[in-house]
Amino acid sequence: MKFIPTPFEDLLLIEPKVFNDERGHFFESFNEKEMIQHGIKGPFIQDNQSVSNKGVLRGLHFQKHPNQQGKLVRVVKGSVIDVVVDLRKESKTFGKHFSVELNEKDKMMLWIPIGFAHGFISLEDDTIFLYKVTDYYHPMTESGIIYNDIELNIDWRIKEPMVSPKDKILPSFKDFRQSFNII
Repeated sequence: MKFIPTPFEDLLLIEPKVFNDERGHFFESFNEKEMIQHGIKGPFIQDNQSVSNKGVLRGLHFQKHPNQQGKLVRVVKGSVIDVVVDLRKESKTFGKHFSVELNEKDKMMLWIPIGFAHGFISLEDDTIFLYKVTDYYHPMTESGIIYNDIELNIDWRIKEPMVSPKDKILPSFKDFRQSFNII
């Protein structure tokens, strides 16, 4: 695996070594020893999978203390624009976002450490997205930021995404900052 730094501290792209032949392909999608060597610490305790049609937007989600989650994400089938927003108030990239296309062809993965909101938009029908997370889902600590926040100005590349009713009423980034006294 090749671990590729991003402009955001601790946020890493991971390029697996893929072995192709006439039968298909093989690659390691997770290797705990290599992950630990690159600062990615689990334990990973839950895997989640979603299937989305083209234009479905999920996010921007995170869990609050004490149930924050680190996430190792990848696309099994199809493609997405994956977006994270740095919510770590001491970070030099606080309030900035990073986006990358993840797809089944190059099999890139993204390590999202604790302290980021996460979302994605599907670019193809029947896109299968896999999340490997470091804490269980806790409904009482789930939170998020509205996907179309003016201050964040994220280009999702699709003008009218399909968004769940729950995600349509998430707070703005400004409201997030006020609720955590980060003005």
